[in-house]
Formats: sequence, C-alpha cells, structure tokens
Amino acid sequence: MTGISIPYVICSILAFVPAIVLHEMGHALAAYKLGDPTAKSQGRLSFNPLNHIDPFGTVIMPIMLMAMNMPIFGYAKPVPYNPRYFKDPRKGDLIVGLAGPAANLLQALLGIAIAWICYLALPLAQLVNSNQFFYYLFLLFLPYYVLINLFLMFFNLLPIPPLDGSSIFAFFCPKKHLPTYYRIQQYAFPIFLIVVILVPQLFHVDPIGAYLNVTAYNLFDLAFPY
Repeated sequence: MTGISIPYVICSILAFVPAIVLHEMGHALAAYKLGDPTAKSQGRLSFNPLNHIDPFGTVIMPIMLMAMNMPIFGYAKPVPYNPRYFKDPRKGDLIVGLAGPAANLLQALLGIAIAWICYLALPLAQLVNSNQFFYYLFLLFLPYYVLINLFLMFFNLLPIPPLDGSSIFAFFCPKKHLPTYYRIQQYAFPIFLIVVILVPQLFHVDPIGAYLNVTAYNLFDLAFPY
C-alpha cells in the first residue's frame, strides 16, 4: 500500500462502513416488510457493523482493491431471507434484491445534497485552507462517501449471481425452476471473485472497472459540485 496516505485510508473506511451496513440493512428491512422475520431474528436490522462484516468481503477485498488502485467495493455477510414467506416469491426476491442498491442511491443523494448545500452556503475555500478537519471532510470524506455508494449501487446492479441484480433472473424465472436457480447461486460466488480480482491482474482487462467508470464515475462528475 505504498503511497496511500493514512487520511485516505481513514476516510475510505469511514465512508465504506456505513455504505455497506445500510446496504445490507436495506435488504433486511425489505424482507421484514414483506413478512419474513429471518433477517431481523439474526440481528441484521442493526446499525452495528459487527453484525454485517464479512472478513474477506468487508475487510480484505477492499484493502486489496485499494492497494491495486482499483475502485473500492466489497460486500458484507449475505442477508438471510426465506422467499417462502413472500406472497409472490419472485416479486419479493426482486424487491429484496434491489433494496440494497436503493439504500446506496439514497446515501449518495444525501451526500450530494450536503455537498451542494456546503458549496453554496459556506466559504469552502476559506474553511478548507484554514482548518484541517474541514479539508478532510469536504475534500476527502464527502466525495469518497458519494463515490463509494455509487460504486456499490452500480456494482451490485450487475445481473450476475450472486449480486443483487441477479434477482432480476428470479423475477422472470418460472416458479418451478426457482429451486434450481437458488442452488446455482450458491456456486456462483467463487467464479465471480475470480473474474473480478484475478482476470484484471492476469490479462490486464478490467470490464468491471470500465463499467464503473462509465456509470458511477460519470454520474459523480455530473452531480457533485466540486
């Protein structure tokens, strides 16, 4: 991690943790509202990060991506839910799947709104130049918070198992084939990790990074005021 500053690491962590925790809480809340108590009974409607952290996806993977100067994203422990509680399993699966990216979108919009209010109402240049706290808040944390949430939203919207976007498949999948689809999902994750992490390093081709550049980065550039 040579060349990566401590303030950058701290601001990235402070932005990443709430982004991923609220993402998972979005899944849990959607499932609970649809009648499934599974996630709530396992403490996944909690703001406590320890209830959501996955050692690899929440800690190791983001650090690896940071060290490789790749977009920072990751995952928490999957939120457990039982589609049998839903009146319409396919519709419920879609709602629960999209609730996580929706939580990231709301966080990104909140960060953008705060940035615009500060940009228009405060003497940002004076505050940033005269106070180190405001420097890190406005020029490091707030942009990272918005960008990481946009990364998580667009990354998880990819229609690839086991990402949230794959719930679109369940929505269109005939009901009789849903058990087979759920079984396939269990084996998709290792393959997905190989594609995301190893392929760019071995073949110097990064389709996920290119996708995030077109989506998350461009939206950030359009919406963020500075």
